[in-house]
Parts: sequence; structure tokens; C-alpha cells
Amino acid sequence: MKYICISHMICLLFTFMIQSTLTNNLDNKYKKVLVTGGAGFLGSHLCKKLLNDGHKVIAVDNFRTSSRDNIDSLFSYTNFTFIEHDIKDPIDLEVDWIFNLACPASPPLYQIDPIYTIQTNIIGSINMLELAKKNNARILQASTSEVYGNPKQHPQKESYWGHVNPIGIRSCYDEGKRAAETLFFDYHRMYGTDIKVVRIFNTYGPHMNADDGRVMSNFVLNAVHDKPLEVYGDGSQTRSFCYVDDMIEGITTMMETEKNVTGPINLGNPVELSILELAKLVIKLANSNSNIIFKPLPKDDPVRRKPDITLAKKVLDWEPKINISEGLIKYVDAIS
Repeated sequence: MKYICISHMICLLFTFMIQSTLTNNLDNKYKKVLVTGGAGFLGSHLCKKLLNDGHKVIAVDNFRTSSRDNIDSLFSYTNFTFIEHDIKDPIDLEVDWIFNLACPASPPLYQIDPIYTIQTNIIGSINMLELAKKNNARILQASTSEVYGNPKQHPQKESYWGHVNPIGIRSCYDEGKRAAETLFFDYHRMYGTDIKVVRIFNTYGPHMNADDGRVMSNFVLNAVHDKPLEVYGDGSQTRSFCYVDDMIEGITTMMETEKNVTGPINLGNPVELSILELAKLVIKLANSNSNIIFKPLPKDDPVRRKPDITLAKKVLDWEPKINISEGLIKYVDAIS
């Protein structure tokens, strides 16, 4: 009969417990992640960041305003899956995290079919929240600075309720995003859903849709091809622009924060400049021969837009690191 030393048994048990703990910690670190709008501008950059961090990523997109080109390089990752799907229809997946980015984001594109835009924001959000509830998953809503409308407060703090036209041509997006925030917080209050809400201010960089009509992509693409830069109004309206790498870092940092941090939290670059100043800077940095022409100001176009990121600095220890000149050079180089 063989006898096993008690101290040896304790040692083996202790070793097994350490190994199990390490394995569980490793499993907890890497998540199975769903990114809706995964082939879009922000979505494609987010997927790449998550894949490089070791997570398993499922990207969902219907290519309505995005491009397969944005995710071609991601298929080389063994832990990447793509599903062509519209989030207005339910989908059943097992996931730990959900990043809800799906929605047309530029005025010309979301105004093509405003009913579709608001359905994506509301019905799509309900479907994703139901999926999060079913999986006990954490879910992040990519909201927008447009929830502040044409703001009377400057810069905009998260406590500001906004100044939004509920029946204007931009309302499908502005009010759709506001309604989505409502849904997220109602699910949190009713079901304890683990939510995160970030309000994304103007962001730019590679993978922006060439036809999306946003000022940065318009300016840079036209400057690269020596075409005129169209400035609306007198160009005195202001914006604040965040380079995409900084924005993705802010979004992922928010997802990784402790459970009681729900947001909303502003993410953006607080450095403000006028549209006319931006046009001149783009021409200079692109070494362009473009000239500037002036067009009438669109209806409901915000006069000023600048985030107050005090909360992001305090809670997330996050702020942008890439200044506008550095970011523009990166963007110009990427599309030249």
C-alpha cells in the first residue's frame, strides 16, 4: 500500500489552486466582443485595437454606409469573425462585451433615409440591450455630441441637456441618439444592465467614407486632389477634432472601467478652431493648390462645438495626445 505525504498533498493542492486562478484570470482578461458597425470608420479601428489586445471579435455590419475595404486586413486574425447583418433585426450570439456603433453618422448619409436612421438608433439599441441582458454582458453605446444640438452652453458638459430641434432635418440622428441613451439608462435601472455611454465629438482619420459629407473628410480629400474647399457660412463656426487613435483609446478605456461608471462621458479634443482656420491649415499641411469657396450655411448646423472632458480626465485618466497638425499629417499621408 502506497502512502502519500500530507504535506505533499497540500503542496499539490496549492499548486493546482494557483494554476486555476491564473487560468481564470487569463480567461477573464480576454473577452468575446461584438462590435456593431464594425466595418465603419470607428468600428474598423476599434476591431483592430481589440484584436491586437487579444480579444475575440465579432464584427456586425450591413455595409449601408461602411466598406468591406475597412476590414479586409482583419481577416488575417484567427480570432476575428464577420457577420453581415442589420441590427434592426435581432441576432443571437454569446458575448461578454458589446460595442454599439451601428448608425449612419454623417448628415448627408443619415438624411437619405431618416426613418431608417432613427429605427437603427431605437430598434437596434433595443436588440443590442436585449442581447446584453440575455448574456449578462457589458454594453457600450457610442452616443454623440449631437445630443447637445446647437448648444447654448459652451463648452458642453455632460450635465447639459442640450438645445435640439425635435422636428428638423437632423432630428432623426440627434433625437435618435438621445432616445438610445434613454433606453440604455432605462435598461440599467430596470434590469441592472451593465451599461457604458460615451458622447463622441468630431473624430477623423483613415477609413472615413469619402462621400460622407463631413467637413474633415471633405477638406482633406479635396486638398489632396487640389480641388476647392467649401466653407459654409463665413467659416466662423467652430469645431474640435479628435484623431481616431485617441478616440479608440478613450472608448476602450471606458469599456474597461469598473461597473458603476455608466457615463455619459464626453470623448473628444477640447482644442477649438474655426472652420475657416481648419481649411487654411489643411491646405498648408497637404501642400495643396486648393482655394476656398463659400457656401450658404446648412439648416440647424451648430455654431459652436467643444467638449468639456473634465470627467474623462478624472474618471478614465484619458485625454487626447495627438494635436490637430500631427493628426492631419497622418490622415493626409494615409490617403495620398
